[in-house]
Amino acid sequence: MYETYYGFHEKPFSLLPDPGFLFLSSKHRQALSMLEYGMMNQAGFTVITGEIGAGKTTLIRKLLAQLELDLDITVGLVSNTHQSFGELMQWVMLAFDLNYSGKSKVELYQGLAEFIAAEYGKGRRTVLIIDEAQNLSTEALEELRMLANINADKDQVLQLVLVGQPGLRDMLRRPELEQFAQRIAIDYHLDTLDIKGTCEYIRHRLVVAGGAPDLFEAAACVAVYYYTKGTPRLINVLCDTALVCGFAEQRECIDADLIHDVVRDKSVGGILPVSAGPEAQDEVVFDFHEVKKNTQKASE
Repeated sequence: MYETYYGFHEKPFSLLPDPGFLFLSSKHRQALSMLEYGMMNQAGFTVITGEIGAGKTTLIRKLLAQLELDLDITVGLVSNTHQSFGELMQWVMLAFDLNYSGKSKVELYQGLAEFIAAEYGKGRRTVLIIDEAQNLSTEALEELRMLANINADKDQVLQLVLVGQPGLRDMLRRPELEQFAQRIAIDYHLDTLDIKGTCEYIRHRLVVAGGAPDLFEAAACVAVYYYTKGTPRLINVLCDTALVCGFAEQRECIDADLIHDVVRDKSVGGILPVSAGPEAQDEVVFDFHEVKKNTQKASE
């Protein structure tokens, strides 16, 4: 809709986890470095956590793109972790294109062990990445710990990467998972962006999509941070909506007033998940005069 009007060759704020748009803030760069370090040093367990919409899945897509170029690594990705979708071991087998139909847990474990051994015999390590790992049960995590027993001697023939929301960290701190926690070699929590990072993130995505880096005025970027608290997914939602409104009004740039208007409209009749501040609840009455004052101060 607005792409041609603003000179984009694609939407700059899509919600899809596209590694081509990955913005490496200092926090995201460190998280990616930890993932790469775990791969290079054959860490048994790597755990990456972060708030909803912080960019974890995009980081994983970036890592997958890098690992696809490595002929010495076989990668499997599990992204359906809720118990209602089936047994974890079935999803693990499916991730490596292995037959799981009608097999018991023992047979599934044996089949996976044989596959990993065969890959090792060909000179390849096996990496299993589990996204949305906060949905795993204690029993499922214990199954993963048992899988790690496939490793023997000095070689890590199987590496596991768990990615999830903060609830995953809380779960791994439980006394009954102490043995699992002791095997975690890499552990990093991905925070949201600060004001500076939010402004850089917005400009980065505008440029990658072929647009002007200053399409969003500085005060508009600060307003976006104020409402989204630097959460990349919420930034995308708010900025995309602002571009739609900007196009509808034939605006040449996106200013702070338009951001305020978008949030005001969405707070009344929409479902835009942004807040007026850290104390905001699901149903919030915005003090837009105060928001504008704070936005102006921060952008000066």
